[in-house]
Amino acid sequence: MTTILEKTAGLVAFVRTVDAGSFHAASRLLGSSPSAVSKSVARLERRLGVRLIQRSTRRLGLTSEGLAYYERVAPLLRALDDAEDIVQMADTARGLLRVTAAVELGRGLIASWAQAFLAQHGEVKLELSVTDRHADLIREGYDVAVRMGALSDTGLVARKIANLPIVLVASRTYVERRGRPASIEDLQSHDFVRYQMAGRPYPVTLADGTVIVPKGRLDTNDGGTIRQAALAGAAIAHLMQFAVQDDLDAGRLVRILPEVAMPTMPVHIVHAYGRQLPVRARLFGDFLAGRMAVLTR
Repeated sequence: MTTILEKTAGLVAFVRTVDAGSFHAASRLLGSSPSAVSKSVARLERRLGVRLIQRSTRRLGLTSEGLAYYERVAPLLRALDDAEDIVQMADTARGLLRVTAAVELGRGLIASWAQAFLAQHGEVKLELSVTDRHADLIREGYDVAVRMGALSDTGLVARKIANLPIVLVASRTYVERRGRPASIEDLQSHDFVRYQMAGRPYPVTLADGTVIVPKGRLDTNDGGTIRQAALAGAAIAHLMQFAVQDDLDAGRLVRILPEVAMPTMPVHIVHAYGRQLPVRARLFGDFLAGRMAVLTR
């Protein structure tokens, strides 16, 4: 009769190898040698009777059987890690924290704050994926996602951590060339660098509910590109304030209609853990909430 220990032999080595990308990197996580990790995975393959990992001199790749096996067993292994994490002291965190974040937040804020969080929690390793695609947290193995805007009903647990301000800005060159809008009505005659979503320009919505469909000849789906175009004097831009605060402080950009109230952008931490959110993920949410609170003052 096969024991549970025999069934799970090599399982940790396999999952850690896939997560780390190589036997060498996995050996560092496991405190072992690359050859020992490789042999452990090979024994698992022999027991299962299938090849899980395709080995080459340059890289490792999962076979179709390996991918199917990984998608089943990796969440189980993470659940064991999380069970241990949950019973730790409330202010203690350790282990790998996998985060997916919207591009604007990931590049503009989280990347610059990451070292401060890691310095506070010396036993945590952070893996940050920056994408505007809504990742499948369970299937792709992320602990949390940091998302902007309204949330769809996905069954995930959500915690709002901030409402970040939005501003209208333009360069001094643009204002000198086209004039400065004096009213909401004036905006209709000005050019915008337009944020494009699903093939259509995203409307500008004011705090009172007024919706403006901006006109313009340059559309993009990237906030960084919109900022660069505004700096070049192309048009007015509708952006998160944190993304252009340095430009405003330096005078490279100026506020357009600063007296007109703009809505804020909600930011949420979402996860699929229910009530048993691992300590490392909960503390990361607390950390982001504290940092983002400064941006709204």
